[in-house]
Amino acid sequence: MRYTNTILVTGAAGFVGSWLTQKLADNSANFVVAVDNFRTGKPENLELAKHSNIKFIKADVNDFDDVSSIFYAYRFDFVFHYAALVGVKRTLDNPVKVLNDLEGIRNVLNLSKNTGVKRVYYSSSSEVYGEPVEFPQNEHTTPLNSRLPYAIVKNVGEAYLRSYKQEYDLDFTIFRFFNTYGPRQSIDFVMSKFLFAAIHNKDITIYGDGSQTRTFCYIEDNIDACLNAFYQNRYVNDVVNVGSDKEVTILELANTIIKTVNSKSKIVHLAPLKEGDMTRRMPDNAKMKELLNRQMTPIEKGIALLLKTPQFTK
Repeated sequence: MRYTNTILVTGAAGFVGSWLTQKLADNSANFVVAVDNFRTGKPENLELAKHSNIKFIKADVNDFDDVSSIFYAYRFDFVFHYAALVGVKRTLDNPVKVLNDLEGIRNVLNLSKNTGVKRVYYSSSSEVYGEPVEFPQNEHTTPLNSRLPYAIVKNVGEAYLRSYKQEYDLDFTIFRFFNTYGPRQSIDFVMSKFLFAAIHNKDITIYGDGSQTRTFCYIEDNIDACLNAFYQNRYVNDVVNVGSDKEVTILELANTIIKTVNSKSKIVHLAPLKEGDMTRRMPDNAKMKELLNRQMTPIEKGIALLLKTPQFTK
C-alpha cells in the first residue's frame, strides 16, 4: 500500500509517544515507524496500538549507528522526536544520562537534513522557563532561565532546531509540554503518584508546603493540539506551549484527589527539593487553544476518566 506520509516517532513506547503513535496510525494515510530503547518506555504501551501501519524497531536514537540505518531505509517525510530521559527525580539523579540526549537530537537532525525530512516536531518542556519572571509564561517573551540539566538539554535542542533551519532550511515545530497526565503515565509523576496512593489509602507525600503551582493537561488535549498543528501546517518554525491555563497548588491537587476517591490517605510534607521544584508554572496557551478549537478537559473530568482505566481499576 502507498502511504501519504511516512513518519518516525522516537520515544514511541513512552507515555505521550505511545498515544501520538496510536493517533497517527489511526489515519490510514500514515505509515508510522515507532522507535524506542525501553529505558523508560514500556513495550505494553505499543501493544495497545495494534495497527498494520505501525512498524516497531528497538533502537537508541543517542547511538548514531543504531538509528542511521532506520532513516536511510524509510526516508521519512516527518519526524516526531519525543525520546528523552524524563521525570524530575530521575533527571536530577542521572544528569550525565540527561546530557547524552544531546547526541540523540544531533543524530535526528543530521539524519533528517540528509534524508529529505520535511519537518521535525520536537517535544520540549515547561522546565526550560525555570522560575517564573513573567506570568503566564509566553513562548517568545519569557526568558528561559533554568539551570537544570534536563531543561538545558531541552533548551539546547530548541537552539539546534533553529540553527538547522537557518543553515539547512530544515523546518521544525517545538512543543513545550506542561504537566500532561492520563492513561499509561508512570506513577513516578505527580498526578498518577497521588492517585495511586489515594486509591490504596497510602500517605501522599508533598515536597515543602505544597504551595507550588502547576497546570495539568489531559493527554487527549495534548495529542489533539499537536496533531492539529501537524495536519494543518500551523506554527511552522515556531514554538507552542501545550498545557492548561488552570493553575492549582500541589496541596489542592492532593486534597482534590483524596476527596474524589474518598480516600483515607494522609498528606505528609517532606523537605523541599533543593532544586527543580519551581514555585509557579502556567503557560500562555493561546496558540494551543486555537489549535484545539474546543474546550480543554477540566481536571475533575480528567481524573474521573483516568480512574476508569485498567491502570487504576485492577
